Amino acid sequence: MTAVIQHFGKIDLLVNNAGATKRGDFLSLIEQDWADGFALKFFGAVRLSRAAWPHLVASQGNIVNIAGVGGRTGSAEFTIGGSVNAAMLNLTKSLADRGLKEKVRVNAINPGYIQTDRLTVRIQRLAKEKAISEEQATKEMIEKMGIDRFGKPDEIAAMVAFLASPEANYCQGSIIDVDGGMTRTL
Repeated sequence: MTAVIQHFGKIDLLVNNAGATKRGDFLSLIEQDWADGFALKFFGAVRLSRAAWPHLVASQGNIVNIAGVGGRTGSAEFTIGGSVNAAMLNLTKSLADRGLKEKVRVNAINPGYIQTDRLTVRIQRLAKEKAISEEQATKEMIEKMGIDRFGKPDEIAAMVAFLASPEANYCQGSIIDVDGGMTRTL
């Protein structure tokens, strides 16, 4: 934080965006997998938010937490990620409550399947497992999710920009799914 303050003079926005929790069967995941998943995403967000908070109060700034749709809907193969994302959503609501008093807006985005290197690896793994082309694996994943296409990183960035803008001044503790309609739960 010190380097940011020295360079820019203030902090207006903190985006907590980390991921890559281990997927797999609940019974085969070891305790260290759980500790690693929470350490990276959840406790990283906690530490950064605590460090940035006084600066965000001074600038009346924003926090945008990037959680994930797995925090809303459980999945047997994504127990760590889903649990971490659910914790991120609760952290968002808790910090938003505090932010009401101190003029810091706190919101979250739940991305669905976004075209990243991480998704490419999953597609390649599926193609190899099923002995099909990556194009066919992509089609199968899209159909299984019940969506038209995968999202683009720019679509998530645009939502972050919106939430950090004055146009979103009435958003506080909002949790926005950017997932192509994949999440059908409340």
